[in-house]
Amino acid sequence: MADPVPRSLEEVHASVETRKKGFFRKLFAFMGPAYLISVGYMDPGNWATDIAGGSRYGYALIWVLLMSNLMALLLQSLSSRLGVVSGRDLAQASKETYSRPTNLVLYLLAEIAIAATDLAEVLGMAIGLQLLFGLPLLYGVLLTFLDTIVLLFLIHRGMRIMEAFILSLIGIIGLAFMVEMFFAQPELGLLAQGFIPSIPDDSALYIAIGIIGATVMPHNLYLHSSLVQSRKFENSLAETKGALRFNFIDSAIALNVAFLVNASILILAAATFYKAGMHEVSEIQDAHRFLEPLLGSKLAPVFFAVALIAAGQSSTLTGTLAGQVVMEGYLDLRIQPWIRRIITRALAIIPAVLAIVILGEEVTGELLILSQVVLSMQLGFAIIPLIHFVSDRRRMGKLAIGPVVKALSWLVALIIVTLNVKLVTDELHSWIAASESPLLLWLTIVPLALGAGGLLLYITLTPFVRSILQEPRAQLHARPGALSAFEKKQFQRIAVAIDFSDIDERTLRYALSMGTPETAYLLIHVVESAGAILLGDEIRDKETGDDAERLLYYARELSGRGFKADTHLGFGNPKDSIPRAVNEFGADLLVLGAHGHRFFKDLIFGTTVDSVRHSVNIPVFIVREDAQ
Repeated sequence: MADPVPRSLEEVHASVETRKKGFFRKLFAFMGPAYLISVGYMDPGNWATDIAGGSRYGYALIWVLLMSNLMALLLQSLSSRLGVVSGRDLAQASKETYSRPTNLVLYLLAEIAIAATDLAEVLGMAIGLQLLFGLPLLYGVLLTFLDTIVLLFLIHRGMRIMEAFILSLIGIIGLAFMVEMFFAQPELGLLAQGFIPSIPDDSALYIAIGIIGATVMPHNLYLHSSLVQSRKFENSLAETKGALRFNFIDSAIALNVAFLVNASILILAAATFYKAGMHEVSEIQDAHRFLEPLLGSKLAPVFFAVALIAAGQSSTLTGTLAGQVVMEGYLDLRIQPWIRRIITRALAIIPAVLAIVILGEEVTGELLILSQVVLSMQLGFAIIPLIHFVSDRRRMGKLAIGPVVKALSWLVALIIVTLNVKLVTDELHSWIAASESPLLLWLTIVPLALGAGGLLLYITLTPFVRSILQEPRAQLHARPGALSAFEKKQFQRIAVAIDFSDIDERTLRYALSMGTPETAYLLIHVVESAGAILLGDEIRDKETGDDAERLLYYARELSGRGFKADTHLGFGNPKDSIPRAVNEFGADLLVLGAHGHRFFKDLIFGTTVDSVRHSVNIPVFIVREDAQ
């Protein structure tokens, strides 16, 4: 039977075998997805922000790169955790959680982020071709359509070939900048001072936010949660923990390589342009042109251009894959990768061509920095849902993140959102002050900004409110206590609803007291996660496996005491699943645990107990938390 929810990137899903002997062989099998992610952290958009930061402020903003890298490592580890544990990518998880209109807006925002990424890649590739071969920038932009052929070839050759191709391009970039550092010979004392946090002026804040947007890229969060599912491993708690550990090592290595590349670009700009008093170098073309006279080597600009082309070509592949993940996850729309590539590339080429034709080639640096600021402004809409999802024990079971990681994640989200709010308010204030018709801005841009802020609040608060209004399950999978029997009554088939909380022991004790030595017991538990609602008994997530094991534990405990016990694992809404199981079992008594709702919960949701009691035609015994 086909899976009702399509697999993320189905053409490479579970295509890489990881059952290897030995730590390093197993690590090698898992390594790969983070390298595809890391190229997005060293794309041409990063070059523009790094060059601008280094030329204007020397080494002063290198701490922003380090902070961004640490943020990226934390967030990418959350993304891979979501994919490995839940079997869902970020777009699929959002679709299961939020309303259809909200998901449509989130999809459009994700597409804007991908288009901004692709704009940087288009311009970077075109600039690299111009620098090496003298090709006009406009022709280079149009020529970037041809990389669709490379993408098709790699996808059909398999995941490991694609990863090897990307790794070779990363090697080219790294080698090029090792040579550049040899020529530049940066001042190590000033470089060390750059790791002390400081923001010299408001313009530095704009560039710093661009650096964050260029480093912690929102589309990479969608992509990483999908790519980790290309690894095939046994669906068990131990194997899943191992997969998380190896994926974290993969991310740490790959993202530190990306940090070294970005730091090299900023250091190169600081050691050459800033040192020479050239504080306004933000165009990649200018950087290329000035390297030879400043460093005294004809090889320096050549290595620079080759690395730029490698960065643009590697990043374009991951942008396309991210677009496929987002479209399939939010819209359930599966199209051929080459069609997706053409759509994504067209969305990037059109604004690039218009800007070059209307404003000239000298605006490319500003376009690159703007694309990275746009990326940074999209981050909150990807980061906040991600933190909610990996914190949710209903979705992640025992592998939900703990309090420390959760606190750090929310701190990162707060930093990014706060910086973006400051940037937006400052920019709006300056636009309104400089505009000849501020009313037009008040009627157009300001409402859009307020709407984005409202959406951010909505996706932040909705999961919190929903968890408050839901029936309590905070004590899910509590440690089972010893069972003891009260005085027995005369029922022959007793169904017992179990919810894995502290009330279970009391519920079972009452159920046992009402039976005879010949009584048959049915232990019922209902998995209520979003995945269970969608997939039913087809779901294979961690929570379901853990619930089944815990239910069997109770059954074995009863059997060991001489009782006849069977189990039933239901899925979806307990108000429907429990009565169905009771009727199929032919029970003559149902024993339920009740936690007791307070205030407005009953008004909104009603209670499972009342709904079940009215759906069965047998006595229902309700055990409350304060029962003795």
